Amino acid sequence: MDIRTGFFYLFSAVLLFAAFRVITARNPVYAALYLVLAFFQAAAVWILLKAEFLAISLVLVYVGAVMVLFLFVVMMLDINVDSFRAGFWKHFPLAASVGVLIALEMAAVLMGGFRLGEEPRSIPVAAAGSIPLSNTKELGKLLYTQYLYPLEIAAVILLVAIVAAIALTLRERKDSKHVDPSDQVRVKASDRVRIVKLAPTMVEPEPVPEAAPAGGGAKA
Repeated sequence: MDIRTGFFYLFSAVLLFAAFRVITARNPVYAALYLVLAFFQAAAVWILLKAEFLAISLVLVYVGAVMVLFLFVVMMLDINVDSFRAGFWKHFPLAASVGVLIALEMAAVLMGGFRLGEEPRSIPVAAAGSIPLSNTKELGKLLYTQYLYPLEIAAVILLVAIVAAIALTLRERKDSKHVDPSDQVRVKASDRVRIVKLAPTMVEPEPVPEAAPAGGGAKA
């Protein structure tokens, strides 16, 4: 076994452990961190398979953006973990059956795709002694030549979605208190505090009622 195979088994073992801890960790923050570890191990496996574009995309998009957002949401919200585990054992047989079915389907697809005994095809080079092109460069050339129009359509759709999200957040709502920052900057002390002069008034003391006689008898 060479060093590349050893790294593959190492990254795969850590990936399986991290994926298992994602669904078994009691704390949602720990589960999200284990998912980040699983993404890193998957990126390392893709690098070993010479798919560096997928590896860097996984690290930048999922680890750098999506998982950071998940961590912020999980840490800022007060999540009741006990309510999540209330019906765990009730739905466990159905979830286990679906998981075994998906695992069998993936095993059938993967085992059918393997062809043992075949030599890996080498990348043709233009001239003797030249370095083969990376798949990232070839993918970029393919996207911006053959699939240029679908890429532009996808970019326009994403731009419309971003503009719509910004427009929805900037609309005025009656149930929210909106304050204009420009009005806060131009505010003066006289706008906040108003001094009112009042004329002094004399308050007469209330008469004190007389106490009853000690004997309780009537006056003659």
